[in-house]
Amino acid sequence: MTPELRDKLLNGLKDGSIVPYLGPGVLADVRCVATGAAIPADSDSLIIAMNGGKPMAAKLMYEFPRAAMNIELKRGRNTVTKFLNRTYGDTVWTRGAVHDWLKEIRPPYVIDINRDTQLQDSYADQPHNLIVGIARLGGTDFRYKLYFWDRVAYHKSEVINPALPILFKPMGTPKPVPSYIASDADYVDYITELMGGFSIPPAVKELRQGKQYLLMGLRLTRDTERMVMSDIVYAAAQPAGWVLIQEPSEKERRFCKKQGLDVIEADVFDLIGTEALA
Repeated sequence: MTPELRDKLLNGLKDGSIVPYLGPGVLADVRCVATGAAIPADSDSLIIAMNGGKPMAAKLMYEFPRAAMNIELKRGRNTVTKFLNRTYGDTVWTRGAVHDWLKEIRPPYVIDINRDTQLQDSYADQPHNLIVGIARLGGTDFRYKLYFWDRVAYHKSEVINPALPILFKPMGTPKPVPSYIASDADYVDYITELMGGFSIPPAVKELRQGKQYLLMGLRLTRDTERMVMSDIVYAAAQPAGWVLIQEPSEKERRFCKKQGLDVIEADVFDLIGTEALA
């Protein structure tokens, strides 16, 4: 990463022309305050945490949604929801360096496919819009809920105020009301409606026209993450942006070329000038 490119990315993030897209790797330095254990964020760590600290069968270890579907079928959806609430809503975690960095930059629009609350905490001192992904709920054609934060609490909303920051949590969050995209069935439903245009508010569809994106902490080796990402960044500029991958695979390189994403062979901690904990 050249100094010129770094300056370009930073300036674009600040003025909103480049949208940060956060994956599990941005939480690499986050630890449990009580135990020092790393936050489960990527697929493998989530599966192991959900299964009481032990790996599941090889076919279930392939991807968290597959493992979550197995648990949901055997023990009910509430079991998965309780695990995610306990992990991201009840456990106290250290602050991540990336989120402290984003708090200083304050991008006007952020996409975060993690299910933790650190992004929301970063914007807690100012009013903002929150979009939370939902799946398989009756009574609505849409796969999102809108909230407005007034510096004290979240309130249900019907519209987005484009003058305020927009935080998009497509895979869910425990706050203000727990809602998650977790199992295979969730993802199938959510992606289907995402492709049909029902998982993104109209104001964001308009806002995203011609934007560029910076993918941080996200590997692009699995179809689920790739499908979600390509539909969320639909109507991006050309080129669509950049992705930080320290050692990209050939599969990732091919996919990024097809999507119009330039691969930067570095990670997010190189960008922000610090190191992840081992």
